[in-house]
Amino acid sequence: MPTPLISSRLRRPLVAAAAIGAALVTAVPASAAQAAPGAASGPTASAAPTAPQAAWAAGTRAYLVITAPGDTSAVRGAVTANGGTVFASHDAIGVIVAHSTSPAFAGTMRGVAGVQQVGATRTSDVPADAYDPALPAAPSQSPTILTESNRWDMTQIKADKAWAVSTGSSAVKVGVLDTGVDDLHQDIAPNFNAADSVSCAYGRPDTRAGAWRDIGDHGTHVAGTIAAARNGKGVIGVAPGVRISSVRIAEPTTSMFFAENTICGFMWAGDHGFKVTNNSYYTDPWMFNCPDNVDQAAIIEGVKRAQQYAEGKGSLQVAAAGNSNYDLANKRTDRSSPNDSTPVNRTITNACIDIPTELPGVVTVAAMGNGNAKASYSNFGRDIIDVAAPGGDGASGVYSTLPGGKYGNMNGTSMASPHVAGVAALLASTDPGATPADLRARLAAQANDTACPSDSRCTGTTADNAFFGEGQVDALKAVAGTPPPARYFENTADVAVNDNATAESPITVTGVAGNAPAALTVFVDIKHTYRGDLVLSLVAPDGTVYLLEDIPDGDSADNVVKTYTVNASSEVAAGVWKLRVRDTAAQDTGRIDAWNLTF
Repeated sequence: MPTPLISSRLRRPLVAAAAIGAALVTAVPASAAQAAPGAASGPTASAAPTAPQAAWAAGTRAYLVITAPGDTSAVRGAVTANGGTVFASHDAIGVIVAHSTSPAFAGTMRGVAGVQQVGATRTSDVPADAYDPALPAAPSQSPTILTESNRWDMTQIKADKAWAVSTGSSAVKVGVLDTGVDDLHQDIAPNFNAADSVSCAYGRPDTRAGAWRDIGDHGTHVAGTIAAARNGKGVIGVAPGVRISSVRIAEPTTSMFFAENTICGFMWAGDHGFKVTNNSYYTDPWMFNCPDNVDQAAIIEGVKRAQQYAEGKGSLQVAAAGNSNYDLANKRTDRSSPNDSTPVNRTITNACIDIPTELPGVVTVAAMGNGNAKASYSNFGRDIIDVAAPGGDGASGVYSTLPGGKYGNMNGTSMASPHVAGVAALLASTDPGATPADLRARLAAQANDTACPSDSRCTGTTADNAFFGEGQVDALKAVAGTPPPARYFENTADVAVNDNATAESPITVTGVAGNAPAALTVFVDIKHTYRGDLVLSLVAPDGTVYLLEDIPDGDSADNVVKTYTVNASSEVAAGVWKLRVRDTAAQDTGRIDAWNLTF
């Protein structure tokens, strides 16, 4: 089934490709995540956010009230005096999140001394759930037999070579501002940082254990691309040694990211020492916010202040460019906003901006397919796109983690942005003292120049153009090194694989001191007329057996040509290693054509 690529606040299409452990993965309705929570991981659960002064009522709307940074107590008092309640406040940046049912609230507050701007953040009511948020369910987990292999997106940015130099530092924290993250996933749990995870849905921190969990699947997919563990299972992230924190800013049921949620997320990132954040969304309900509209001007100012606060605390924001094949440097129309009520066809100009993607200081990421080509859906724009990275296109999707221990493909600039966030995390690991400005400059410097195709929309030079910005990121350059020489051993002798029999092919490893690595690479080339008959294992010199793959019985395709990654760090490297191939059925036979080990 083709994967549709549509404009989405999540910066991705609604349908994902088939996943291990599921026949078809689709965008999960957020309401499905509202069942009673399972066992929580991480620190002891704290109380839900303190309720505002008044109970929720139908017609409640949310507003940003902007004042001078510092003590906002006088303006908070005016909010209450004029028919509103203070839902959250950020004195450091002079932003108050107010709720009111009064249609006159915004106009009245604009006349209050000390108030600089007031803007509605929605064209719909604040949900009642904001006042007593339900915890997302802890998804039941499906173990995987999938072993790590080098995927096209990782080889395209040379992440597989970078891992031989550095996998990143556990001192580097990367915030995933998204739909949440499944912290129980086998590939996420080893690197998950529960202590600094939170829900910012509705605009204020909810620190209860599990509040950060995924209400869909988008955030978990993003998190895996950044830092899935190098543990022999499933997939490997760009920076598998760094720590992931989940900041859920999407609201349940709608999966929308309103301005107060984004502001809360950036403030949290700054206060909790996130070196990098990934932002694969736009701030609802406006695809573009225009400064000549009083509501949207307040949204621009509030989110900009929060981003500047986070950057001032040492956090670099990386954001997806969007999936509309739209020229961000030549804005004319917006037909999809507001997306929380009834969209209208608006005429806009370049003064209108995508938030947070076009805020000053944010790294804007375009998507590439499998190869040095712009992904068909990716937004672009001269002097707006900073760098590019793999986002998938058509059948070549980005394969990553999904809630419940599962895996699947997605396409979108949402998938490109976390590749860049991972590279930025490697840069920060290499130089812990690097500032956000340093990281931005180094992302540009290490990117590989990518020339424009024969497309008149791609303006600029090979070094910096509308489609790819400074070029495609390069993880190997980011770690400022060259991988150590590979210690490579191969056996090309044919070994017959007969019906209902076991075949073994040996490799003698010499000259390698100490133990094998935690990511021993095993490449196999097996010719067979029905690979579903096969069970593949690696046998260590001491006889320990490592299952590479038990291929499903129904897989009727020919041959196995594949790379596996094995955590063999407990094994002495030197000695005789064996590839064991067991044929479990009759009729179809084959041979081990070749296999190799890379230490």
